[in-house]
This record gives sequence, structure tokens and C-alpha cells, in this order.
Amino acid sequence: MKTLMFVVLLGIGLHGAAAVTHSLKYFYTASSGVPNFPEFVIVGLVDEVQMYHYDSNTRRAEPKQDWMSRVTEGKADYWEYETGNGLGTQQIFKGNIETAKQRFNQTGGVHVYQRMYGCEWDDETGEVNGYDQWGYDGEDFIVFDLKTETFIAPRPQAVITKHKWDNDRAFLAGQKQYYTQICPEWLKKYVNYGRSSLLRTELPSVSLLQKTSSSPVRCHATGFYPDSATLIWRKDGEEIHEDVDHGEILLNHDGSFQMSVDLKLHSSVTPEDWRRYNCVFQLSGVKNDIVIKLDKSEIKTNWGKTGIRSEEEKPDNTTVIIIAAVVVLALAVIVVIGVAIYKKKNEKRPPSPISNPEVMEQLNPNA
Repeated sequence: MKTLMFVVLLGIGLHGAAAVTHSLKYFYTASSGVPNFPEFVIVGLVDEVQMYHYDSNTRRAEPKQDWMSRVTEGKADYWEYETGNGLGTQQIFKGNIETAKQRFNQTGGVHVYQRMYGCEWDDETGEVNGYDQWGYDGEDFIVFDLKTETFIAPRPQAVITKHKWDNDRAFLAGQKQYYTQICPEWLKKYVNYGRSSLLRTELPSVSLLQKTSSSPVRCHATGFYPDSATLIWRKDGEEIHEDVDHGEILLNHDGSFQMSVDLKLHSSVTPEDWRRYNCVFQLSGVKNDIVIKLDKSEIKTNWGKTGIRSEEEKPDNTTVIIIAAVVVLALAVIVVIGVAIYKKKNEKRPPSPISNPEVMEQLNPNA
């Protein structure tokens, strides 16, 4: 749960994407002054599913999905190797927090230093894209622009790092090769390992909900997978946007997703006109849509004859807990995506935690 709290703060996307677009992301989180949370955590995700974990309490890299056991087929010492990387990177990030505190003229207090990096691959077009970012105390620190092969420094304290990295042409070439070739190669492997889970299709249950007789009618879909879905309101067969409020796609505790879309019906809309409205759920890759007609008799409410909502209609408990925890924790720490570096070695390695003392050295103002 604590890891998920930080995952939400990190902004791991739960918005729908094309079904053929796969993603590999790693998040590093180093913190100081945050009680009851490991000083260093690494989370790896494939298609938004956590498959990798390391933290400074367990001091071990561990798989989070059964299918990740297959990674040792081609590299028997994979998890020992990753544990070593985690231990080394843990020390580097601990030093990076101190370096950042010096640059910002800070002493004590709560501080969080992060990195997010990864790549996306479209298995239809073959298009790949990479991202590599750092963040410190709730704001962007420095970001790598793959298209221009340069770094962007949104804060003055990062300019010295930008100049150092931009002037290292060999390093920039390594960055490009990693995010356009090595990372996608490992992403394809992971997707293949977990294809029975990652490429599955699950349709949701769709319900019409309403808090009060004057509240908007909510169309709620839950239990679908993957998250490449849309939920819309139509009138006379045409999608409508006016008086429609779309909610975000949220993660359920079982790995499936839920989403909702509200329709505000004015008093001028007659009961006969209600029949002109439909809620339509569309899942990428599935030919047939789920269509729910707007019918008062089908609306579940917590008022009137239908009574309290059933368990199925309640918001996902895990989501509620995570959001509540995030609100509290965000008052003290707001975690932002951050940029890190990768220097390609002679051997090709998985895009996972990398022990590289030059990370701390390059961030040091005196380097």
C-alpha cells in the first residue's frame, strides 16, 4: 500500500492508451525525513502493471508477477544482478539528496528525490519513444528531450547539470541508443513473458447511478482490462459533450480498471426524451460496444425505493484509501517525475536500476 501511495504521487498514468501501445517504466524514489517509508524504493511497471520491486528495507530486487520468473531463462543471475544494482543506486540517490540540498541551500526537513525513465512501443507501427526525467521536492529538476538529444533545465539549480550532460556527446549517443533500441527490446521480452495476463481482454459491468433525483446520472463501468477504453454519452446516436463530465480511469484492487461519465439532465428533458440517451462503453480491440439505455427504472440510487447501493456500485476501497493517503502525504511531500542517466556498457542489460557512481558525481556542483 505504501508503495502504491508513492506510485500515485509519481503520477503513473492510468489514462487509456491505444491497445497496441506497450510501456515500460521505472520509478526511483529516495526520501529523507519521511516517517514509516523506506529511504529508497524502485518500482518497475509493464503496461502499468507492477512487475519489479526493490526497497532499502528488504534490500532485494524481487518480481511482483509470476511471469517475471521467466526472465531468468536468458539470464540466470538476473535477480542477483538487479539486487546489486539496487544496493548501489540506493547509495547514489542518498548522496544525490544531499547534493540537491546544497544546491537549494537547504538543511533538514522532508525531501524527496526521484527518477522516472522508460519507453513505449507500438506493436502495430513499430514506433518507439523514450523518456528520462528527474524531480526534486515536487518540481521538475531536469528532463531529457529524446528528439533534440538535449536536456531541459526548468530550474536554475539544474543548469550546471544540463551543460555537463549536453557537452558529453558520447553520453547523449548512449542515451539515444538505450531509449530507442535497448529499452524497447526488453519491453518486448516482458510483454511476451506476461502476454497471457497483459494481453487479456475483460469486459466490465456497466451501471447507471444517481445520488439524488436532481443529481447527474452517472454511467459507471468497472472490471475492464486493458485501460484502453472509452465511456461516452450519446443522444440520438451522436456523441454529446455538453453537460457531460468525464472521470479518470482508476485502478481496481484486482488489476482491472473502472471509469465513469456523468450526464446532467435539465428539468426541461421529458421522460420521453430520456429514451434518446445511451451510455456507450468501448474497449479497444473488441468489436461490439456495450450500450446502456437511459431508463429511470434501471438507475441505482441511494434514495427512493432502490435503497443503499450494493457493494458492486461502491467506489473501489483501495482507490479511496490510496487517494486519501495521497492527500495527506502530499501536504508534506509532493513527488514529481525526475530525469536520470544511463551509460551503455559493452553488454546489453535490462532497463532496470543501474549502479552508476557518475550519477552522483555529475550532479555535484564541484564536479
